[in-house]
Amino acid sequence: MSIKSDKWIKKMAEDHGMIEPFEAEQVRKDKNENRLISYGTSSYGYDVRCSNEFKVFTNIHSATVDPKSFDENSFVDIVDDVCVIPPNSFALASTIEYFKIPRNVLTICLGKSTYARCGIIVNVTPLEPEWEGHVTLEFSNTTSLPAKIYANEGVAQMLFLESDEECEVSYKDRGGKYQGQQGVTLPKA
Repeated sequence: MSIKSDKWIKKMAEDHGMIEPFEAEQVRKDKNENRLISYGTSSYGYDVRCSNEFKVFTNIHSATVDPKSFDENSFVDIVDDVCVIPPNSFALASTIEYFKIPRNVLTICLGKSTYARCGIIVNVTPLEPEWEGHVTLEFSNTTSLPAKIYANEGVAQMLFLESDEECEVSYKDRGGKYQGQQGVTLPKA
C-alpha cells in the first residue's frame, strides 16, 4: 500500500472524476485577493472545503445522543459563511467536494493544522473502497470559548492509500448505508 502524490490525485480526478469539483493547485486567496484557509491539491493529499450548511449540537430539548435512534432535535440548522460552535460542543457539515473512491483505494482524513492549533478537531471515518458521496465532517470545539468554522475554505486533508490489489468486498458491494450521501448526513441505524 502506498500514499499517493499530487500527480496521481490530479490524474484520478481528471480522468476518473474521483473529486468533483476539483482544484488542481492549492488555492490560498479568493478572486478579491482575500486570504483563505487553503484548499485543493497538495503534495500528497487533497484539502477539502466545507459547505455553508451546518448542524450545531444543542441541548435545548435535553435529548439523549443515541446513534441507533438519533433525535434530529439535537441540532440547530445554520446556513451561513461562518459557523460558530459553542464551547465544548460540536457541529456537522459536509464537503463541497463529491468523492468517488476507486476499488483499490482507502482514503483517510485529517484536520488542517490551522484549526487544530485553535482546539478544533476534525473527525471523519475512512472513505472505503468504492464509497461515493459528500463527506460528512465532524468538528469538535475542545475549547472553553466559541470557535469559528469558515465555509468554502479548507478544513481537512484527504490522504489516498492505494493497494497493490483490489479488495474482495467493497463498500458498494456491501450496500453501505451512507453510499451516495448528499450534504450533511446524520447517523443511520
